[in-house]
Amino acid sequence: MSLNVDSAVVAFTFKGGMLPMTVMELSSADPEQIRQQLAGKFSQSPAFFQHTPVVLSVEKLDEPHLALERICAVCRDHKLLPVAVRGGTEPVRQSSWALGLGWFPPVAEGRARGLESVSNSPVQEVSREEAVSEAEAPTLATRLYRGTVRSGQQVSASDGDLVVIGAVNAGAEVLAAGSIHVYGALRGRALAGIHGNIQAGIYCRELEAELLSVAGNYKRSEDIDAQLLGRPAEVHFTKEQLEIKPLG
Repeated sequence: MSLNVDSAVVAFTFKGGMLPMTVMELSSADPEQIRQQLAGKFSQSPAFFQHTPVVLSVEKLDEPHLALERICAVCRDHKLLPVAVRGGTEPVRQSSWALGLGWFPPVAEGRARGLESVSNSPVQEVSREEAVSEAEAPTLATRLYRGTVRSGQQVSASDGDLVVIGAVNAGAEVLAAGSIHVYGALRGRALAGIHGNIQAGIYCRELEAELLSVAGNYKRSEDIDAQLLGRPAEVHFTKEQLEIKPLG
């Protein structure tokens, strides 16, 4: 009897990937305190909370018996989708698995930071050497998108830069392996250098973004200087942080 498996009947394959993932770093284990703060954030940026997957970081907490199930319920009540927990003691890890969540070791063990890249293996961090190497590689393709990127829509350029001739509405998302150029208002989420390219940048004619990210380093709308809002701006990763400045 032949033991060969016909490739036509293979149901799936495992592939490593680099996916943008927001970390919710908890400094309180009180579900009600978390609920109150989430309610305030939701009122400020409701589009950010449209089924956004998050990793719950509990590294700052000293809670061996964390009310993880209640915290996850609070997140879901505000349209956030917990997918994994980072850090914590053995009971936290067991609770994560029991709730159907993934578990990642803490940053102290050298696993990740900022916007996480979640694949079929533990959280992976692109090393500085790998990022520079990728940054020096030639851009393979530039994608040109004409029109408005509407709420709930995602436009990506997996091999190079993304150029949007139009606006990016709140609740929309644009991603690129290279830089992102928006010839209009940027009101949604923009993630450049999604494979770790720290030389990537974000450029727009009107900055009103919900979230900006370059190579996994990000800022939300409330972290942006109000004097830059509504103006042409550019975003780069400089001196280990995102720098946002007027364009021109």
